[in-house]
Amino acid sequence: MQQGDFSNVAKHYHNRPAYSAILLEKLIACINDSAKPRNALQVVDVGAGTGKLTKMLANFGLRTLAVEPNDNMREEGIKYTQNTSIQWQKGSGEQTGVQSGFADWVIMASSFHWTDPSKSLPEFARILKDGGYFTAIWNPRNLVSDSVFAEIEDEIKRIVPELSRVSSGSQNTKNWNEVLISTGDFQDCIFMECDYIEMMDKSRYMGAWQSVNDIQAQAGEARWQQILAMIESKIADMQIVEIPYKIRAWSVQKVKR
Repeated sequence: MQQGDFSNVAKHYHNRPAYSAILLEKLIACINDSAKPRNALQVVDVGAGTGKLTKMLANFGLRTLAVEPNDNMREEGIKYTQNTSIQWQKGSGEQTGVQSGFADWVIMASSFHWTDPSKSLPEFARILKDGGYFTAIWNPRNLVSDSVFAEIEDEIKRIVPELSRVSSGSQNTKNWNEVLISTGDFQDCIFMECDYIEMMDKSRYMGAWQSVNDIQAQAGEARWQQILAMIESKIADMQIVEIPYKIRAWSVQKVKR
């Protein structure tokens, strides 16, 4: 498996956690500063994956276009969002394929860290209307000390000591405020954060781990199987796994030219 190639994990992505509906409500209020009806707001979900956030946005009444570069992920997303008004197309953060001035809001969910900001930010500014917003949102686990989840993380680091996570969690030290205004295309960064709890049965919890690309790619097959066995042993006595997340979102407004 190659790092950043999600073809082999797409089938597991439906197991991943959702995003806080409360925080999404606040984000919509933030980006809708002209108080348009929600069905008049055009959002482009870039790096939409299998449509976990995309479907939530559509359920809020927003007109939604999903852009996803990986064929397997996009096919899963199309199936997941069938019988909705969501449109899908192939494209990446650096080349969305969306027409200029199309969107009121561009959002990337747990995927902006895979892009080259020097190219993706100008691209988002291009497809946004004047006054439009870009949001980068993540749903990292909230690793509380002495919890089983912290124990799992420690064991993973023991098994793969050279591991470097490509994520937005506690391992990520990037200053997203600075990154998002670095190209001069955006300004006025607003940060929002809230706690979120996702309840999973053991099968779904293990499926969520199967969707993690960066650990699998760096660990190799033998150590990855060791990690999965370790996680299964840690949750063996649980009927339901209650996982705490910390939803974080950074929003910036397009600079007027």
